[in-house]
Amino acid sequence: MRWIVNRLLLLPVIGLVLLLSLALVYSALTPPSTLMLGRWLTLKSVDRQVVGLDAISPYLIQAVVASEDQRYCLHDGVDWGALRDVVDDEEGPSRGASTIPMQTVKNVFLWPGRSVIRKALEIPLAVVADTLWGKPRTMEIYLNIAEWGDGVFGAEAAAQRWFGKPARALTRGEAALLAAVLPNPILRNPALPSRGVRAQAARIQARMNGVGGLMGCLKR
Repeated sequence: MRWIVNRLLLLPVIGLVLLLSLALVYSALTPPSTLMLGRWLTLKSVDRQVVGLDAISPYLIQAVVASEDQRYCLHDGVDWGALRDVVDDEEGPSRGASTIPMQTVKNVFLWPGRSVIRKALEIPLAVVADTLWGKPRTMEIYLNIAEWGDGVFGAEAAAQRWFGKPARALTRGEAALLAAVLPNPILRNPALPSRGVRAQAARIQARMNGVGGLMGCLKR
């Protein structure tokens, strides 16, 4: 009985070691997301072409920061102030408190959907990823695994699918449209945007004017 208990107590330690090992591997190799793995397991198609951060339009990087995480260069993976605001409002974890590192580790290591357990794992993993990968690599991974349509993952596949061009050639307007659909990429089409998506893209473009000076951490 004691042998079984000892082995059970080792499981969290083994899991932590595996996660840290994968995080180190992903410092050099771009990982799949859990959504991509799920599609492969169910024999569904996955459209993704891995590219470096320098092969992605600066407009898209700026648009994603403006839309998803305006304090990207100022936090350690978790925006503690935003998180405290959510807790104080007693609304639970929300996208508003979710940084790009948090979304990245969720997509790489965890599962979709809202869960207190998942969020509890997401927070320390985001700090670890921010430390091990750094800001440019974290952004590079995020932009290569973000979902931009049914089976469409990453900036290059999204740019080719929706605008017929490589990610490096995206215009400011196209980048804002791609950022605008991220909260619900299955129901929103950046190539045929609804009025709501166009309005959100316009708001993102307005914010882009204010975040340019806050992106120094993304320079290699």
